[in-house]
Amino acid sequence: MHIHLDPVGGVAGDIFVAALLDAFPEHERTVLDAVRAVTQGEAEARLVSHRDHVLCGRRFEIRIARAPHEHVGRAEIEDKLARADLPPRVRARAGAIFDLLAEAEAQVHGIPPERVIFHEVGALDSIADVAAAATLIEAIGEAAYSIGPLPLGSGRIESAHGTLPVPAPAVVALLQGFVVHDDGIAGERVTPTGAAILRQLAPLPSAIPSAVLARRGLGFGTRRLPGLSNVLRVLVLDPIGAARPWQRDQIALLSFEIDDQSPEDLALGLDRLRALDGVLEVIQIPAATKKGRLAVQVQVLVRPEARDAAIHACFEQTTTLGLRHGLIERATLPRAMVTGDDARVKLAMRPSGRRSAKPESDDLAGVAGGHKARDAARRRATVAALGDEGDDD
Repeated sequence: MHIHLDPVGGVAGDIFVAALLDAFPEHERTVLDAVRAVTQGEAEARLVSHRDHVLCGRRFEIRIARAPHEHVGRAEIEDKLARADLPPRVRARAGAIFDLLAEAEAQVHGIPPERVIFHEVGALDSIADVAAAATLIEAIGEAAYSIGPLPLGSGRIESAHGTLPVPAPAVVALLQGFVVHDDGIAGERVTPTGAAILRQLAPLPSAIPSAVLARRGLGFGTRRLPGLSNVLRVLVLDPIGAARPWQRDQIALLSFEIDDQSPEDLALGLDRLRALDGVLEVIQIPAATKKGRLAVQVQVLVRPEARDAAIHACFEQTTTLGLRHGLIERATLPRAMVTGDDARVKLAMRPSGRRSAKPESDDLAGVAGGHKARDAARRRATVAALGDEGDDD
């Protein structure tokens, strides 16, 4: 399942919860119970229908029985989560969201995270929003998330710290790496709670994949925007066709050509690229460039979050003056590494249901002492013991 977030009006904690509950109404009771548990009955949540001048969807409202504390420390929030009757995974995810908020506030104010005192974010309704969001994400289960560009907003807002620019400094810290844009509408468009939920969820900034549109949800905020619905739209997509035995994700592809770097120097630079965290593979392909010059095309496969670091390394380690990059879809078979008598063996399940196995060649080379015949014999024996057939790629 793939869930795409379309932040038309922006993102806040209550908007996020309302949009997902509009798409997955079967989890409403679970979410309401979680709010009651984490607030110890001091707040009640409800999901209500909402219609603006164009669209209709849901709003997530929190009713507080008494005035909340204006200042809430991280320890008090931890205590509320610890005492709440919540599943461990929900409690851990909610705690991680507040950890991100504390780290962002600490960065802004130049203090250790443990000394952060939450103000607006620490209010009971924000604690309820975070618990509800964590509950929903866990209830939905395994899914890939993506998100469209986030509206930055502009202007000033009043806070416990005084007048702050929009987006608020903590929001700026939390949204680093996200794609943003200015749609010309002023005001706060992404709240600290919404930004922390997104940071913890880590949706990919990508386009919607080819899939079957299975559900949709619309979550509204309380503020009215001029000429635009203050809504977060959720699109839930299922893969086309029958269930696939492979896993799908996205990686970044960087590519460029080199025709003016010595082979020895290039080989050393590409080895350093391969050693970077997040780099999956570096490939060299013979190529012919302008004026018939022989060259090497370099392709770097890297995890999306490490793309900028890999681009920086490409410019440092090679003579290229420019490169192409973008996100691509990837399909991978489930695999596992097991240890045989003499070598590690990679096992994979093929779509037909058969299993293939391939011993690690470095392990076999060390055991065989460089003798090719012993290498081959050990390889055949290991494959026969652990898989149906070998895989030579």
